[in-house]
Amino acid sequence: MAHAVLRASLSVVLAFALGSACGLQSGLPLTTDAEPGSIRKEPTLDGKTLTVSSKEFSEQLVLGEIAGLALKVAGANVIDKTNIKGSIGAREALKKGSVDLYWEYTGTAWINYLGHTTPITDPQQQWEAVARQDLSNHIVWLPPAPLNNTYAFAGTQANMRRYALNTLSDVAVLAKRDNGAVTFCVENEFAARGDGLGGVLAAYGIKVPDGNIRKMQSGLIYTETAKGSTCLLGEVFTTDGRIQAMNLKVLEDDKHFFPNYNAAVTINEKTYKKYPVIKDVMAPITAKLTTDVMRSLNAEVDVAGREPRDVAEAWLKQEGFIT
Repeated sequence: MAHAVLRASLSVVLAFALGSACGLQSGLPLTTDAEPGSIRKEPTLDGKTLTVSSKEFSEQLVLGEIAGLALKVAGANVIDKTNIKGSIGAREALKKGSVDLYWEYTGTAWINYLGHTTPITDPQQQWEAVARQDLSNHIVWLPPAPLNNTYAFAGTQANMRRYALNTLSDVAVLAKRDNGAVTFCVENEFAARGDGLGGVLAAYGIKVPDGNIRKMQSGLIYTETAKGSTCLLGEVFTTDGRIQAMNLKVLEDDKHFFPNYNAAVTINEKTYKKYPVIKDVMAPITAKLTTDVMRSLNAEVDVAGREPRDVAEAWLKQEGFIT
């Protein structure tokens, strides 16, 4: 899975072209047999049309379907325009009003869209800063979910116990004690960027031989890390379903090197002014979406092969939001 975490090098022109070509075609009305649970019919949404979008990776597709189903059950006619290609495509569609809402990540907005280079350590303060500044773009940020889809390092449970690793600071201690024990599996791009592996090593004072850094494609990182022999630690996304499926342990970024990427519903300002009740519909759902929950939902799609719509609906029913 890959979202726009720290992808400042992403071509804006190419991403927008992909979004226009692939994601902004006429969407289809969302249909469901689900009935209200704790979500109730909202008179101000009854019969109103809302267009819900998402980016193209699994987590975004699930989140988009969760929002669409919730608003449908609340009474809206929902047009499903999930699966826009590229972060910039989704963002521009929201700004232009081609879509009414989609889930975005605080770190992506702060760094990629708003042009900042230094993240804010506190998740709530990061969201507040993004929400405040993005109003100038006529985008409203609803309160964020606990889920944080950021970069991290993970290893097998056995290896983490063997070396007593719980944080990246523990890795620094191990590297000083046993330099050869610390090996990394990372993507080529991540290895080359100052805000990637190089920055992490510098921030934590971790020094390892060049040969201890193994570069490979993203999908291979998980399988090689799970073997426990190719590398001690692999570069992962914290909500990736393969972490759970492969029983990997994620280490704490205790110096907060990586930005917070908490997901939140972003809404076109005109839409929000018409239907502020969207905030009330989404608030209890958002509060339930922790990193662990999202990891499980992603695993249902990426590991078990289920459709994002089915995963979203099953979870909403499990939590009693719909029946």
